[in-house]
Amino acid sequence: MKTLTLQIPDNLDEKEATTLLAAKLYEKGSLSLGQAAELAGYSKQIFMELLGNYGVSIFNYSETELEKDIENAQNYHL
Repeated sequence: MKTLTLQIPDNLDEKEATTLLAAKLYEKGSLSLGQAAELAGYSKQIFMELLGNYGVSIFNYSETELEKDIENAQNYHL
């Protein structure tokens, strides 16, 4: 694993900045959920709960995948 050193203003919380970075890298698809949680220093469960604070969904579906799932659901009959 690589090490990155950042200088951030004193008014920013280091833990929050790290969590935001991890959330955005997860949203972008650069990190898996587990990798992002580890980067942020949280368990997967806690990290999933925190993602909403950053406007990031835990479901990383592409538009095509979502449309396919909707189509499959519409064709499903009980």
